Amino acid sequence: MSYRILIVEDDMDINQLLAQILKDNGYTVTSAYSGSEGHLLMKHETFDCLLLDLMLPGMDGKSLITTIREQHTIPIIVISAMLGTDARVATLRLGADDFIAKPFENEEVLARVEAQLRRSQIFSKSNTSSSATLLRHKNCECNTATMTVSMNGTPIDLTSLEYQILTLFLQHPERVFTRSNIFTSCWKQEFLGEDNTVDVHISRIRSKIAQYDREEYIKTVRGIGYRLNP
Repeated sequence: MSYRILIVEDDMDINQLLAQILKDNGYTVTSAYSGSEGHLLMKHETFDCLLLDLMLPGMDGKSLITTIREQHTIPIIVISAMLGTDARVATLRLGADDFIAKPFENEEVLARVEAQLRRSQIFSKSNTSSSATLLRHKNCECNTATMTVSMNGTPIDLTSLEYQILTLFLQHPERVFTRSNIFTSCWKQEFLGEDNTVDVHISRIRSKIAQYDREEYIKTVRGIGYRLNP
């Protein structure tokens, strides 16, 4: 299967470099050089993964993430020279799935794209399963056949990663998960121990649940990680 990758990067040299890296490894690549162009392509075509710069002419990268997340669960990998922790956290909270700092290594780009596509395909295959399993905890209900989560009967809009993290807790209600456990289970990558990506995604899940229920569903276990709140 040839996956379709959209690159939105205004620097022509970097855009062409990313395109060549991906094409050399069998991917079908479409390039856009502004946020507005990327937005237009997303409206009219289907892609399996998005590589996105933040500083773009027209619609900037953050605005594009917000717009895409209103309708799509496509994996979004931000590639940016904005190295500060605050910038990375803000981007992840908007809905990005991963972050690569410029300058980047070719192999890192490939590895992260492969990991996101692998996770996305697992999500899609599970979504076509004919046997439904309902996972319930307090006022939360997860249907693993339709890959939907509802609170008090109202559907919650979760990204595929947020869904997988919440499902992990629902499937193991008594277990305490370290950040490494969560990262390796949901991202399918080795956890290096210096990234707060897991914390950001947990925070986003909590925020979305809090819109429908004031109870705490994911509890922080100090010094260890997280668990489903009994």
